[in-house]
Amino acid sequence: MLARPHDIAVDGGTRKSAPGTQRLCAVTGEVRPIEELTRFVVAPDGSVVPDLKRRLPGRGIWITATRHALRAAMARNTFARGFKRDVRVASDLVATTEGLIERAALDALAICHKAGKVAIGFANVEAVLARARVVALLNAAQAAPDGVRKLAAALHHRADVAEIAVVDAFTSAQLDLALGRSNVVHAALLAGPESETFLARHARLERFRTGSEGAVTASRPMYNAGL
Repeated sequence: MLARPHDIAVDGGTRKSAPGTQRLCAVTGEVRPIEELTRFVVAPDGSVVPDLKRRLPGRGIWITATRHALRAAMARNTFARGFKRDVRVASDLVATTEGLIERAALDALAICHKAGKVAIGFANVEAVLARARVVALLNAAQAAPDGVRKLAAALHHRADVAEIAVVDAFTSAQLDLALGRSNVVHAALLAGPESETFLARHARLERFRTGSEGAVTASRPMYNAGL
């Protein structure tokens, strides 16, 4: 009898995985890099919890890191079948998982700020876009269209425009907390390892929110001149 995806998509416990390690998604049956999957484990109380850092003890089941795939796993009873035991799957597991992914991205942004890799405020962003090595432009979700257009125009004058991510996934309040400032609407990330970590986590968040089962979101989204 052939093994089903949920039978072979369960690992035997945590172990260090090198970048590029692949696992089988218990929902789609597709083999993917672990960066495109979320590991879930069973907590001591029998509840299924996300293990974003892939460090929690016990057997883990891997699901493609999108809302769609996680909802499908919940609807198909994938966790109970994969773990071969009764488990408790909270109705808000999708929201909880998304919140943790979002928190990880904002924590990475805070580290960028501590490392001196963030320019904050319209004038400062405009200045670094003209002369510095910028890897991302951040606009608060509620940023005024006029300010967004002006910075987009400045960005469009750069030869490396296609290499610069444009991020509008966070509210001004979220940016305030991450950057320790008030009323943050625009910011820019300067090149550095801290910024690369943020971009990877932001890509994970965008993939979770918008990705289909077959989609892969680039860590550096192509610039859209219409922004």
